[in-house]
Amino acid sequence: MVITKYYHFTNGSTTSIMSDKEAEQMISEKNKLYIWLLGINLFISTFTFGGGYVVVPMIRKYYVSGKKLFSEDELVDMAAIAQSSPGAIAINLSTLAGLRAAGMKGAVISCIAAVMPSFVILVLVSKFYAAFAATPLISAVLRGMQAGVAALIVDFIVDMCGMIIKERSIFLALAVPAAFAASFIFEINVILILAVCCVVCIVRVWLNERRRKRWGNY
Repeated sequence: MVITKYYHFTNGSTTSIMSDKEAEQMISEKNKLYIWLLGINLFISTFTFGGGYVVVPMIRKYYVSGKKLFSEDELVDMAAIAQSSPGAIAINLSTLAGLRAAGMKGAVISCIAAVMPSFVILVLVSKFYAAFAATPLISAVLRGMQAGVAALIVDFIVDMCGMIIKERSIFLALAVPAAFAASFIFEINVILILAVCCVVCIVRVWLNERRRKRWGNY
């Protein structure tokens, strides 16, 4: 006689009933995902230079194209949230990606994995700063990295602009050059630009909903 245990798993409003074997398989898959998040964030944080926006193409490559853990639209939303939130963009984005992929545990694992390589590297550099600063080879490597970082940032900007154009919204299409001009030409604070864009978009959505409800009553 074989006794099979069944487990109830609740995810939001959905409740699933699984056998002992299915429960073990699900836990094993989650553990594999946690290990993958740890490894991939350690890799990205260790070998990605040039700031937060350089992380975005890496997140897209491994999370969106590779594992298909979320869509590219969700990645763009995460990048916007990471930019407007306090702290380093790369760490914010890694944490949000981990949260979306594997919940709160995934967020904690991704955050720690994103912080550790930078922390270790900075400790080593601070101890041997004089030797690093005087080495021509290190200077040449950093200059080469600048070129690669610039290319990755341009690639991300082109992709974001392409997604905005696909929305077929004149307002959003004009908001891009307007925000660029405000930052680059008029040197307005980035936080103020983001705040204005958010307020304008909220008002626009509210007006569209109000107009839709009004016409729906006729």
